[in-house]
Amino acid sequence: MASTARHARTHRAPLIRASAPLCRELARVLPARPFHVRLWDGGAVPATEPDSPTFTVRRPSALAHFLRAPGSLGLGRAYVEGSLEVDDLDAAFGVVDEWRPPPIPNRDRARLALAIAAAALPGGIPRRPSLELILRGRLHTVERDAQAVRYHYDVGNDFFALFLDESMTYSCAIFSRGARTLEEAQRTKLDLVASKLDLRPGMRVLDVGCGWGSFAMHAAREYGATVTGVTISPSQAELARERVAQAGLAESVDIRIADYRELPSGSFDAIASIGMAEHVGERQIDLYARSLFTLLKPGGVLLNHAIASLDPDDEPLQDLFSTRYVFPDGETLPLSRIQLALERAGFQSDHVEGFKEDYAITLDHWARRLDEHLPEARALAGEERTRIWRLYLRAARNGFETDYTAVYQVRARRSASEPR
Repeated sequence: MASTARHARTHRAPLIRASAPLCRELARVLPARPFHVRLWDGGAVPATEPDSPTFTVRRPSALAHFLRAPGSLGLGRAYVEGSLEVDDLDAAFGVVDEWRPPPIPNRDRARLALAIAAAALPGGIPRRPSLELILRGRLHTVERDAQAVRYHYDVGNDFFALFLDESMTYSCAIFSRGARTLEEAQRTKLDLVASKLDLRPGMRVLDVGCGWGSFAMHAAREYGATVTGVTISPSQAELARERVAQAGLAESVDIRIADYRELPSGSFDAIASIGMAEHVGERQIDLYARSLFTLLKPGGVLLNHAIASLDPDDEPLQDLFSTRYVFPDGETLPLSRIQLALERAGFQSDHVEGFKEDYAITLDHWARRLDEHLPEARALAGEERTRIWRLYLRAARNGFETDYTAVYQVRARRSASEPR
């Protein structure tokens, strides 16, 4: 009887969780918390505000990732590998970007770090997710840029088709002029670029960073232009050529695999660069502008459409999650830097227009469309890459909504009075 009683008391004893010290420290140093934390062994730290997102640490390796790379990179690694889950990604971005914890004394910081380390011990030292890309060699060489672009776009044409519109336009759509659907908004953008370039039948147009050919095809079909489109993504070029042929535009549209630095001197009437300058970088932006200038006829027009940083002191390459998982070596330069490069090259800017709110709406459409096709996305790209894209689309949208980034169209001309 005594043995049975002891056995019963043993089973009624409270479970001692490995995460208990961590939960206590989190609750102590963060008395106000706009988030829930749940841990793999049942430990939890409740939110102190209603409607807060829940961060679920499914395995100790999530904590180890954070200790190894504190900040967005460690959190991103844990989310990509699946050891960290979030029930509401949109609300989570609000916490990560907007919530500021109270000052924590050094002694309390040390205690919290020790509690995290002790809870992380069972997970050991985790490896980086296999999709993390660390490029070698000098920044923004032709070879390294080609590797970076292939990493981003070779996820597969079918994957992008899950969330882009039917024209496969992968840049800011324009809703602010009355469009209601993504398809309408992308047609509005293509028409706007064409009108700013004053396209007419017979004009020779260069589409730099042509993607899957949406603008090149639109300019040829709707405006009678002859278009050369260039991309350094073989998978993009392959599909773009197929679409051009299916549309019966093979005589008007030529899709090439080429870097802007490798193009022979040309004599184009107009150049469209849509979503291209973000891949160029600070080191090469002046060369980029000079290269486009030499390809234009005197009197020719350039329309440069690109994402820009709203902080002139921002260091985009320090965002290690984005540069290793989404846009390797991507740099969003301030609008002033883009215009300076154009002016140094000899261009005269005559029109600038911003579409920050439009891009936030565009990204919201893309994120919702991807969520509607998650089984197909996982089948095409795998669980980890699908997680990366769900995170990226929301992070990018959040950047536009919080005044971190914007997108501008800059129209610039080469003087017609130059000697031919």
